[in-house]
Amino acid sequence: MSMQIFSTFENNIFLEIAISNLEKIGIKRENIYAVPLDHREETRKIFDTLHRSDGISLIDIAMPLATASSVITASLGFELKWGPIYWGLIGAVGGFMIGLAVRLLIVLITNRKTQQLKGKQSEVVLIIECEEEKGELVEKILWEHLAIGLAKVME
Repeated sequence: MSMQIFSTFENNIFLEIAISNLEKIGIKRENIYAVPLDHREETRKIFDTLHRSDGISLIDIAMPLATASSVITASLGFELKWGPIYWGLIGAVGGFMIGLAVRLLIVLITNRKTQQLKGKQSEVVLIIECEEEKGELVEKILWEHLAIGLAKVME
């Protein structure tokens, strides 16, 4: 009975050594497939949608700044012509706009840098077709040569 083993690797020398060791135990070169993965290169979106969120909040600076500035301007409004309510609202809107502008500036500056994933990245998918008897040995070789992940499919 035949089986397929799928594994992912970083693109380094351990992948080449693993392929060489698989050939040494009798797996033909035609039964080993190495497929490189393409990585996403699009930039992050600033505004979230209903179906996708990147976890960055644009109002996390704006809301506290709006609150603080509305309290300050409302207390100053007792001595100004329009009174504390109007000046409190003016301060809230102004503080919110300043906080939003600061946060947008921070996001746009950090968005220029390339965002890399933390930890190991899969760069190559290795697919091996072998007999079921050799499956355990193939799996052992792949784990010894730093496979990131592994899956088996019986045919």
